Amino acid sequence: MIAWKTILAVAVLLLPLTAGAAPAGKVVIAQGVDPTTLDMANQSESPASNVGRHIFDTLYERDQNLKVVPNLATEMPKFVPPSAWEVKLRRGVKFHNGEEFNADSAKFTLERLGQGQGKLRGATFFSPIDRVEIVDPYTIKVHTKKPWPLFTASMTFTQSGMLPPKESAGKETADLSKKPIGTGPYKFVRWSKDEEIVLEANDVYWWGAPQIKTVVFKPIPDDAVRVAALQNGEIDLAVNIPPHLGAIIDKHPKLFLSTAPSIRTIQLMFYTHQMDAQHKATGPYNGPTADKRVRQAIAYAIDADELIKTVLDGKGVRVATTLPSMHFGFDPKLSPIKLDVAKAKKLLADAGFANGVEITLHGPRGRYVRDAEVAEAVTGQLTKAGIKTTLRTYDFVTYLNNMVYVHKAGPVWLIGWGTGTMDAETVYVPLFRSPGIFVNWLNEDFNRMIDEAQTIMDEKKRLEQYHRINRLWVEEMPAVPLYQQIDLYGVAKRLNWKARSDEVLQAYNMSLKDGK
Repeated sequence: MIAWKTILAVAVLLLPLTAGAAPAGKVVIAQGVDPTTLDMANQSESPASNVGRHIFDTLYERDQNLKVVPNLATEMPKFVPPSAWEVKLRRGVKFHNGEEFNADSAKFTLERLGQGQGKLRGATFFSPIDRVEIVDPYTIKVHTKKPWPLFTASMTFTQSGMLPPKESAGKETADLSKKPIGTGPYKFVRWSKDEEIVLEANDVYWWGAPQIKTVVFKPIPDDAVRVAALQNGEIDLAVNIPPHLGAIIDKHPKLFLSTAPSIRTIQLMFYTHQMDAQHKATGPYNGPTADKRVRQAIAYAIDADELIKTVLDGKGVRVATTLPSMHFGFDPKLSPIKLDVAKAKKLLADAGFANGVEITLHGPRGRYVRDAEVAEAVTGQLTKAGIKTTLRTYDFVTYLNNMVYVHKAGPVWLIGWGTGTMDAETVYVPLFRSPGIFVNWLNEDFNRMIDEAQTIMDEKKRLEQYHRINRLWVEEMPAVPLYQQIDLYGVAKRLNWKARSDEVLQAYNMSLKDGK
């Protein structure tokens, strides 16, 4: 079934497909963590998005080749100068509760995102949205506050999964999370927190019913436990296989490894400013990382090449910024920082810490490939360089809710970031443009340059602007980029599926070889 949805999109624009064979069988998918929410607009996490893309459809999506194609839209959007996009919507689509998908749905969903700045955790990507005009029942015009070159790519994000307006209006995000309703290929059945999320096939899905009837998502944070469950046949697909366990899967008669270079980079983020509950800076951070020289010293004290070699068994790629090479805005002229302990110590001395400095590094357990082990190795490297480091790790949900989202993860915290737009905007804006829920750095020049980049419709000029932004970012060092992740998945041979670089897991593009 892989890619057939995209192929058929060329021929079928307005009518749903006739149903084929009835859905059958069950697939169990193990992610490292449970979602924090199933309200897509209130999250910025791949585990939640992977569940959400089964329940919700977006106006546009990326096909198996990562090309943006229409989904609930029937054609690519039309830019209406100076700052609007016209979108034609698909007819004959119904939400799981029977509501009809139309311009009202699109207006409600997109305006909720545009107006959700500082309230909904996933709304940051959609801050340019001003209002949505209904042209007719199946045509909308999205007005933005300024020209927005990233409109189409942003509309592939699950945060913009369409909501039924009658059912959703006036409800709190917690209520929407308990009973998620979309137009997608699977319907929500139940969520047993930290145990499983169960989805059932939408037999009347507008593209045609899925082949697989039941999809179960299980959170299994421990790498060894996840691999053991795969070996025992308890699960069919496991994410984030640690490289040192890959050979076990590769040699197993009923399993195989599927790999892809990831859109995700892993980095250490710094606190340079303290933020309030509205994510606005209240002043410099009361700690050593407020000094750029300390941030640079930390960067020079880390041997990321050694991390990749020893902790990741070579399954990683060095990066100079938080942009992998496949991202728009990447500058091949920039080189990653190399280990230089002498330089690190000099920078510390210049900053007034000739006798060393003490910091705390916060990080998640079980979210990224060997994340806790990477953090442990970094802790050892920093301590050897005179930066005495204490490591504290947390389960991912606790980490986000109690530390990251409330600006309590300072002075240094580890995070992975992958963005489906493969564009610098959706890396730099949510992570570094203040105010923002992930942002603990304030640089007015950076903010101004980012705001300018978000309005440049000329691709060449926009690329030049991001190259300037890259150079400022490297100089100011609000984070230390460690590496680009290479994703390893363990898969049961009964399952037809291939890894994608954007980390998307979608059962609609899976099938079972035995049909069960």
